[in-house]
Amino acid sequence: MKTVIVVHGGAWAIPDMLAEASMAGVKNAAWAGDAVLKNGGSAIDAVEKAVRSLEDDPSFDAGHGAVLNIDGEVELDSIIMDGETLATGAVASVRNIANPVSLARAVMEKTDHVMLTDRGASMFAERIGIPIADDLVTELERKDWEQSSSFPVGVEKFFNTQWGHDTVGAVALDSLGNVACATSTGGIRNKMVGRVGDSPIIGSGGYADNRSGAVSCTGHGESILKVTLARLILFHMEQGKSATAAAEASLQYMGERVKGCGGAIVVSSTGDWAASFTTPCMAWASIKEDVLHCGLNPKEDFTERLK
Repeated sequence: MKTVIVVHGGAWAIPDMLAEASMAGVKNAAWAGDAVLKNGGSAIDAVEKAVRSLEDDPSFDAGHGAVLNIDGEVELDSIIMDGETLATGAVASVRNIANPVSLARAVMEKTDHVMLTDRGASMFAERIGIPIADDLVTELERKDWEQSSSFPVGVEKFFNTQWGHDTVGAVALDSLGNVACATSTGGIRNKMVGRVGDSPIIGSGGYADNRSGAVSCTGHGESILKVTLARLILFHMEQGKSATAAAEASLQYMGERVKGCGGAIVVSSTGDWAASFTTPCMAWASIKEDVLHCGLNPKEDFTERLK
């Protein structure tokens, strides 16, 4: 089976000052995931590695670049899912964890549960030795938060102007034919304390099933939750649509039904992949058969053959 990795850095109105960093970040994440796959690693290892790379990059709203809630605090959400077994782990409203995707994987592998939140997730992280991080808030985010307005106005600005960041994610297909997904986010600036969007919710922010494929979503979380976007995309693929057609049909439906915008990356169990969005921009990159594809603006697809 030919391996595939696809990553995204969030669907929103990416400003010119962040365009170069966003593109560099998604390409670095794709390379990191591809290296795992090329060495015979699993899809679940590849998506965790790719998303950790994005969480460590302050250009993105996850981990070290997370936006702040209404009280000026970081609250992080993440999910990871194995398409072979449907094993899933998720965390929501966690603080002081640099790589929530790895904590989500620990929930999947070391507990009998699917999701842990807030205090319980922090207690679990401490118990298994995940270190506390006190450096997640960037100077730029603190400045933007101080200048930002209320949440309802912020949502509009978040996805249609330069004032926001959004979710990161990855999907992969490994050499054994297994798929996996991972999604991670700091949410939307000025959200209520305890607000959880789509990212850690199975079937909304992400889903993976070897019988169809894997999806990671990004965009307006409340809208994505209402249409269970990740599962909707896979439903269309199960009905015979290509990855691109399924993603585009589902995003169009979300826009028409609940007026929400966003994006998704997809890989099928046969290696068909897509990166689609209805926001002004989405930084994304993929690697398949030593060819890197990447883009930022609508209809953009740059290619580069890897050595």
